[in-house]
Amino acid sequence: MGPVLLWDVMGTLVHDPFFVEMPEFFGMSFDAMLAEKHPRAWVEFEVGRRTEGEFLNDFFEDHRDFDHRGFVEAMRTAYRWLPGMEELLADLRGNGRSMHAFSNYPVWYELIEQRLGLSRFLEWTFVSCRTGLRKPNPAAYLCVLEELGVPVEQLVLIDDRESNCQAARQGGIGAVRFEGVDSLRAYLSESGVL
Repeated sequence: MGPVLLWDVMGTLVHDPFFVEMPEFFGMSFDAMLAEKHPRAWVEFEVGRRTEGEFLNDFFEDHRDFDHRGFVEAMRTAYRWLPGMEELLADLRGNGRSMHAFSNYPVWYELIEQRLGLSRFLEWTFVSCRTGLRKPNPAAYLCVLEELGVPVEQLVLIDDRESNCQAARQGGIGAVRFEGVDSLRAYLSESGVL
């Protein structure tokens, strides 16, 4: 049996609208949005402690009103595959690789699924809004090990954040920092995964 691949989603498989489209919706710079948004609302939304409505009501620390429906639609339409990643997942799936999402994300992962159909290639097994755990918390990695029941050396995380990769390695899970499809394809080919 080959390795089980654990995929970060945002910034690894799918374009993350947080950095461009989200502040653009408000007509703000990214830094200005960060300064004015609620300090905990997003993280609490990601781990399922806030509903979408609660998150939107508290997006800004001053609770200002905005077009909630338009905002969610702007996020939905911004979701798109990062270059070459849909084809890479198709190739891996064609080789019979077992793959799971391991993502810090709220219930909006369902919008990503509706738009892009990631479940054609992987299971949405470890999304923080479902597990209540975010990377790089060691408990998130233990949850993966317990749920999958495979030897730790069979797991490989692919993630664009080095902190998440380091936490995986500290728990004995292999990790590859995502820096683009070409280098990832080369790594997967050289290691016999692809």
